[in-house]
Amino acid sequence: MKKLSNISIVFLVLFLSGFLGCNEGDTSRRAYMVEPDRANGLVSNMACRPMTVAPAAVSTVRAMPAPVAASESRQLKISKLYPAPEVALIQMDKVMPKEVRLKKPFDYSIRVTNLTSMTLTNVVITEELSGNFKYTNSEPPAKENAANLVWNIDSLGPRASEQVLVSGMATNIEPLKLSTTVVTHFDPAYSVVKVVQPKLELTQTAPAQVTTCDVIPLELVITNSGTGTARNVRFEASLSEGLQTANGNGKLSIDIGTLGEKQSRKYSVNLQTTEPGRYVSRAEVSASGLEDVWQKTAIIVGKPALALEKTGPKKQYVGRPVTYEITVNNKSNAPAINTVIEDVLPQGITSLKTTAGAKLYRSRNLVWQLGTLEPKASKKLYVSYVPTRVGTLADKITATAHCADSVTASAETVVAGISGVLLEVIDVEDPVEVGSTTMYEIKVTNQGSAPATGISITCTLEDSVQYISSRGTTAGSMEGNVLKFAPLATLPPKVDAAWRVVVRAVKPVDTLFKAIMTTDQLSRPVEENEATHLYK
Repeated sequence: MKKLSNISIVFLVLFLSGFLGCNEGDTSRRAYMVEPDRANGLVSNMACRPMTVAPAAVSTVRAMPAPVAASESRQLKISKLYPAPEVALIQMDKVMPKEVRLKKPFDYSIRVTNLTSMTLTNVVITEELSGNFKYTNSEPPAKENAANLVWNIDSLGPRASEQVLVSGMATNIEPLKLSTTVVTHFDPAYSVVKVVQPKLELTQTAPAQVTTCDVIPLELVITNSGTGTARNVRFEASLSEGLQTANGNGKLSIDIGTLGEKQSRKYSVNLQTTEPGRYVSRAEVSASGLEDVWQKTAIIVGKPALALEKTGPKKQYVGRPVTYEITVNNKSNAPAINTVIEDVLPQGITSLKTTAGAKLYRSRNLVWQLGTLEPKASKKLYVSYVPTRVGTLADKITATAHCADSVTASAETVVAGISGVLLEVIDVEDPVEVGSTTMYEIKVTNQGSAPATGISITCTLEDSVQYISSRGTTAGSMEGNVLKFAPLATLPPKVDAAWRVVVRAVKPVDTLFKAIMTTDQLSRPVEENEATHLYK
């Protein structure tokens, strides 16, 4: 039997050499082969050269695919020569996608080509299916045999080709392994198809709270978190009315292109607005054949609003402390960052006291740096000083903060003086001998802070003394035993006025000299008596 098989193979080779037409006049025992075009991975011409044919047993051999020829970037092409490259009769070309989507239909083709100049018969194509491949149909229809598809070609003419188109889909994420055999006795051609499922993810990040004075950074991250390549990826975002990019656009568009497996792209965009409110960025990412992914991001834009108040006494006297209360309030829902209070102090004050934290600049500018004043929060401050002169204290305070309109407040205090008049009467000599003279000195001092006005001095003499003369700040006149001095219109603070009265002792008794003072500021007269002992 072995001898018969060897004779059959030799006969087949000699038979084919006649059809291939190489060295027709050569009658020696020679075999010829088809020369493949190795540059292109295809059989493109035929050349004849002598070779030795070794006996071989008929068997079914399955091997891994021959080297894959260069092809389009998204296609996989496998070519194989049967029964072997040295004695090729048929070329099989299989074209299929490099990767397919999970549970998405796809097609691939198997083409067989007769490389000889004779007609071949009973060509059988067998496709062994992968367990995760769901066969749908083929053209021409195949015979289904267990996990195999079989096509029988009764006759394939010289240089002729036949193509089979197969349709199906991947049922799970494992790679597809589809094995092709032409004529069951020869090596199958294996093809491995990668099953992929790209997946897009989108992340928008923006500060939750900003002010109308701030640039709003929007960070975008687009990721292909699945497997395989996402193509024609595009990002688009629409912004709420009033929110726009730095160049004034209310929409964002970015053509990302291709995102490989686990690849990400990051983008930064600066937004801005002039009005406080709640704004939304609605972003969407799309790609060919994938579901769109979208996300909304809310941005709260605020504007701090400060209110300022200063309260204090409406009236105070010179030399008495004046205390003011300062209240600053953030009326808005946005924090007032870098809040500063500045109080410009009036002139003519002393003994300054303040709430802790105040600093004095240029001798009159009192400044509190309060930091951040939270929404709806308030802060109270105090300042106290002593006025040194009469007049009106009218100082102005200002509150400022980042992105807030500055506000001012003021308080006025009328500073009044108060007169404090002191009346003093003394006798220069005491006791006094009858017949001798003595002098009474009358002194009025304004110890207060305001002028004393309308000062009148009246003196009463007893009959034990005789009026001789008088002099002083104003002139006096004697009427009976009463001496009246002309009124003094005004007596400034810390100034005194004086009068002198000369009398002669006429009786040896104790006499009493009485001086009475009235002023515009006093509600009742002030009386001062001086006793003098008269002797003989």
